[in-house]
Amino acid sequence: MPDAKKPKWLHVDFEEIVHSVRTAIAAVASFLIARLFRLPEAYWAAIATLIVMQSTLGAAWTVSKERMAGTALGAATGALLATYAGSNFAVFGAGLFALGVLCAILRIDRSAYRYAGITLVIVILIPRTHAPWIVALHRFVEISVGIAVGLILTALWPEPQTEAA
Repeated sequence: MPDAKKPKWLHVDFEEIVHSVRTAIAAVASFLIARLFRLPEAYWAAIATLIVMQSTLGAAWTVSKERMAGTALGAATGALLATYAGSNFAVFGAGLFALGVLCAILRIDRSAYRYAGITLVIVILIPRTHAPWIVALHRFVEISVGIAVGLILTALWPEPQTEAA
C-alpha cells in the first residue's frame, strides 16, 4: 500500500532508474572509445549514443540507419564543397539544397536529411585548422562510434518490457 504521506512526485519507477543507468554507461563508453581513438570532438559520439538509447532496439536500428546515411552524405558533401568551392553561406545553402534533393532521389527519410544538414553545417560553417575531408571523416567516425555503442548496449541490455494494462 502506498504511503499516503509520501508526495507522488517523489516516486520514481524502477524502469526509469535502469534506463538512466543504461544511458549513462553507454554515453560514457562511447565518449571514452572516441577519446581512445583520439577523435577531436569525442562528445559527438556521446550525443549520438544518447539519441540511440532513447528507443527500443527496433526503433534504434531505424534511427541509426537514418543518422548514418545522413551523416555520411553530409560529411561527403561538406568535404567536397569546402575543398572545391570554399566555406561560405552561399556554398552552404547550395549544398543544403542539393542534399535535400539527393535524399529525395534516394528516397531516404527526412530525418536523414536533417542529419546530413547538421553535418554539412559542422564541416562547412565552423572554421577549422584541418582540411575539410579530415573534419568530415572525424565527424562520421565520431557519430559511428556513438551509434555502434548505443546499438550494442541496446541489444545486450534491452529496455524491460512493460505489460499493457
